[in-house]
Amino acid sequence: MASLRTLFVKFTGLFDKERLEQRLDEDVRAHLDMLTEENLRKGMSPEDARYAARREFGNVASVKEECRDRWSIRIIEELAQDLRYGLRQLRHNPGFTAVAIVTLALGIGANTAVFTLVNSVLLQPLPYRNPSKLVAVYQSPPAKSFPGIKTFAIAPANYLDWQRRNRAFTSMAIYHFAALNLTGTEHPEALKAARISADFFKVLGVEPWIGRNFSPEEEQSGHAAEVILGTDFWHAHFGTDRNIIGQKLTFDGRPYTIIGIMPPNFRSPSWAKVWIPLGWTAAERAVRGNHTYLAIARLKPGVGIASAQAEMNTISSRLAEQYPDDDSGWGAVLVPLHEDLVGEVQPTLLILLGAVALVLLIACANIGNLVLERSLGRRKEMAVRTALGASRSRVLRQVLSETALLGLAGGVLGLLFAYFSVALFTHYPALHLPRASEIRLDGWVLAFTLSVSILTGILSGLAAGLHATRVDLNKALKAGLGRTDSYSGHGRTRRALVISEIALSLMLLAGAGLLIRTLWSLRSTSPGFDPSDLLTFSLVMPQSKYSTPSRKWQLVHEVGQRLAALPGVLSVGGANTLPLTGGESHWPIAIEGRPAGTASEQPEVTTSLVTAAYLQTLRVPLLTGRFLTDSDRAGTQPVIVISQAMAKRFWPGENPLGKHLTTVFAPGMSFEVVGVVGNIRISSLADETPVEAMYIPILQFPDFAMSFAVRTSVPPLGMVPAVARAVHQIDPDQPLGDVMTMSQIMNDSLARRRFSMMLLAAFAGLAVILAAIGIFGIIAHSVSRRTHELGIRMALGAEKNDVLRMVVGQGLKLALIGVAVGIAGALALTRFLSSLLYGVKATDPLTFIAVSLIMIAVALAACYIPARRAAKVDPMVALRYE
Repeated sequence: MASLRTLFVKFTGLFDKERLEQRLDEDVRAHLDMLTEENLRKGMSPEDARYAARREFGNVASVKEECRDRWSIRIIEELAQDLRYGLRQLRHNPGFTAVAIVTLALGIGANTAVFTLVNSVLLQPLPYRNPSKLVAVYQSPPAKSFPGIKTFAIAPANYLDWQRRNRAFTSMAIYHFAALNLTGTEHPEALKAARISADFFKVLGVEPWIGRNFSPEEEQSGHAAEVILGTDFWHAHFGTDRNIIGQKLTFDGRPYTIIGIMPPNFRSPSWAKVWIPLGWTAAERAVRGNHTYLAIARLKPGVGIASAQAEMNTISSRLAEQYPDDDSGWGAVLVPLHEDLVGEVQPTLLILLGAVALVLLIACANIGNLVLERSLGRRKEMAVRTALGASRSRVLRQVLSETALLGLAGGVLGLLFAYFSVALFTHYPALHLPRASEIRLDGWVLAFTLSVSILTGILSGLAAGLHATRVDLNKALKAGLGRTDSYSGHGRTRRALVISEIALSLMLLAGAGLLIRTLWSLRSTSPGFDPSDLLTFSLVMPQSKYSTPSRKWQLVHEVGQRLAALPGVLSVGGANTLPLTGGESHWPIAIEGRPAGTASEQPEVTTSLVTAAYLQTLRVPLLTGRFLTDSDRAGTQPVIVISQAMAKRFWPGENPLGKHLTTVFAPGMSFEVVGVVGNIRISSLADETPVEAMYIPILQFPDFAMSFAVRTSVPPLGMVPAVARAVHQIDPDQPLGDVMTMSQIMNDSLARRRFSMMLLAAFAGLAVILAAIGIFGIIAHSVSRRTHELGIRMALGAEKNDVLRMVVGQGLKLALIGVAVGIAGALALTRFLSSLLYGVKATDPLTFIAVSLIMIAVALAACYIPARRAAKVDPMVALRYE
C-alpha cells in the first residue's frame, strides 16, 4: 500500500523531487538527534549516546522509506485539501465555472464522440476468434487490362485450386451476394443474403447462437436447401421464438429449412440478413474467367501473412502456366481482414480525430485565458501563500487542482454529449460505416474521456499556474487589488493564447472549406444522365420460376409495358445494374480483325444488360448511330451501344459503327456496334476517368435480376403503390427491392463525404466561436485595464473614433498574426485531406482567402463591442478610475 501511495505521488508530478529528498534527509537527522538527546539524558557520554542512537535507529534506508511514505500520505492529504479548496472557489464563481465547464464539455464531448468511432471501427479487434489470423483473399488482375486496380474478385476454379494446394491456411471459405425473394407470407419481401461455403463460419471462429452450422454435404448442388438466419431477420419475422429450428421458409419459390440463428450483431458479410449454402454445380466449379466471388482464410499458427503471400504467388504462377487462357497475368493478394473492412474509412476517421483535437486545444486556450484573468485578481493571495512558506509546486498544484476539477466536470457533461452524438451517427445508415453495429461507448472510451478531461484541465491551468509560481513577492504584496493593476506577463501569455486560437480555427476552417467545395463540385458534376424524377427498384427472377430465357424476357417485357401505361409515367427502362449502386460487371472483349490473345490478356470494359428504352429513360445523349430497340432480341444480329470513352480507346480516329467484338461470356456471338452514347459516372461521381462501357440488349442476353428506372411527371415516390400493384398483377410473388429515387442514390453515394464535411464544418464553427470569445475577452480585459489611460487620452483631445480605431487595431493585429500562422499550418495539414478532395486542390487559394477574410471579420466583430465601450468612456469618470 505504501508503494502504491508513493507511485501515485510520483505519477502526479506535482512536487519538487529534490526538495522532497532534502526534507527526508532532514527528517532522518532530526530523528537521530532526538534519540541522541534521550540517551544523553540517561547519563550516557556524547560518544556512547550517538552510538546507541545509531544502533536504535537501525536501517537508515528503511527509516527513510518510512519517512517517504509519511510524506506521500501528506502530499495526498494536501492534494485532497487543494481539491476541496478548489471546489469552494468554483462554487463562489458560478458564472466563470459554468462557462468553463460548457466550453470544455463541447471540446471533450466532440473528442469522445469521434474517438468512439475510431475505437470501435479502427482500434478494436474484430469480434471473431483470434482475429489477427484472418485475411481477405483476392485475385490481382493483369496491370495491362486493369491499370491501377490491385484487388479483384475470385473465379470459382481458382479458389478451389488455392484451397487444395495451399499449406498456409487452416481453412478457407468463399461467399457471394444473393438476392432472394421471400414468399409464402402476407407480403413478398426482397432480401439480401450471402451464399457461402460450409467453412465460412468456421474460418471466422463463430458458431450459430441457436441450431447448427452447414455441413459439407449441404454445400453440394442439388441438396435439400437449408438457411441460417440473422437475429434481425429472426426478430422481425419470428419475434423471439427459439423453437423455429426445422421450420420452412420459401425463397424464390423453393422451401428452405431453418437450421440455425447467428449471434446478435453478427454482420459478415455486412449486407447479409440470412445465409444459404453455396450449391455450386459442376459447371460453376470449373469457371475460371468469371470473377464474382470473395474469399477469406485463417492463417495457421506460426505462419505470417508475408510467407502466406509468397506461397499464394507460387500457386498463382503455376496456375498461370497450367491455364494460360484464363490465368495468365492473374495473381493473388492477401489483406488482413480488419484492414480490408475498415481501410477505406480510416483516413476520414483519423482526419476527424485530428480536427476535434484542434477544437480541444482551442477550448484549452480559451479556458486558459479565463483562468489567467482570474489569477490576476489572486496575485496577492498567491504571494501571501508563498510568503508563508508554500513551495512553487504547492502553488502550482493549487491552481491545477481547480482546473482539473473543471476538466472532470466538463468530461462528465461531454460524455453525455458524446452519447447522443454516437447514437446519431449509428442511426445514419447512408454512411455505410463498417462495423456500425459495434459502435458504442465502452471502457476504453471512458478511460479516454477521463484521461482527456484531466489532461485538458491541467493544460487549461498550466499558463496561469506557472505565472503564479513566478510572482514577485515584493511587488505583489505592495500592489492593490484594483483593476488597473498591470501585469505584462499575463498580457503576453493571453495574446499568445488568442493568436493560437485564431490559427487553429483557421486551419479547421480551411479544411472545412475544402470539403465544402469538394461536395459542391461533386453535386455540380453531371453524372452523364438526368437523375431527376426517376424512381428505381429491383426485381429478382429466380431460376426456379424463370428457368428459360423466354420466361425472363416475358417478365421484363410485361413489367415495362404495365409500368409505361401508368398515369404519370413517361418512360421505363431496366438494367442488371444501375449507376452509382455498385456491383457493375467487367467483361473481357476482343476486337474482330485484331489479335485477340488469351482471355486473361483481353481488356475488360464495364458491361450492362439493358432494355431497349433504358438509355432513353436515363436521358443519356446519343452521339452517333442509334439506340437499342425492341427488335434487338434473340435470333437477330447481336448488337451493342458503347460509350464515347470506349469508342475513343478502341477505335481512335475511326467510326466505330459497324465494328464487331466478341466476349468469352457470350461464346459464339459477334456483337455489332450500332450506336455511341455519352459517358456516364457508373461507380462514383468522383470518377474523373471516363468509363469504357457497353450496353447489351437484355432480350439477347437475359440476367437473373433487373433494376428498373421509371421516369415520371409527378413526384417519383408517390408512384410506388401504383408500381407495386402493376408488378404484383403480373407476378404476386415479385417484391420490389431497393425502392429509391435516383436523386437519393446520388445523395447516398456522397453520404460519407457529406458526413465528413458536416462534422468538420461543425468543429470549425465551434472553433471560430471559441476564438471570437477569446478575442472579445482579451480586448474587453485590455479596455478595463486601460480605462484610466483612455480617460487621459480623451481629456487631452482624442476623439471617439481615435479610441475606436486604437482598440479595434489591437484586436486586428492579433487576428492578422493568427491568420498568418494559421495559413502556414493549414498549408502543412490540408495535404492530408487530398484523398477526400475532388475538383479542388489542397492549396486552393480561393478557399484560403475566403477563410482568412472570415476570421478577420469575426475578429473585428469580437472587437467592436469593447471598442464601442471604450469610445464611450467619460474622461472625468475614467480619471478617477482605479
